[in-house]
Amino acid sequence: MADEPHPSTEDELRDALEQIGVADILLNALSAIASIGFRRVSPEARDLEQARLAIETLRALEPVLREGGVEDAVVRDLEQARTNLQLAYATAIGEERGD
Repeated sequence: MADEPHPSTEDELRDALEQIGVADILLNALSAIASIGFRRVSPEARDLEQARLAIETLRALEPVLREGGVEDAVVRDLEQARTNLQLAYATAIGEERGD
């Protein structure tokens, strides 16, 4: 994405908006949310409420993506990321409690 030229005129912006779908935006946002969630379970940036919010957001939007026609493999990848984040969250909770 960084190598793609940015639209400079109103017509180019309109054309760019015609090319992108809501699912594309959601996938980018959910990828960022998962990344932030993983960061928030790390000891150096721990914020377990934010991590939990990331988990719940991913969980809530997975069926929406599936119903919206996003490829099953892509949704499965997001589900796997959420599962991994949940495991990291559980580990972080244990560390906070001294388990």
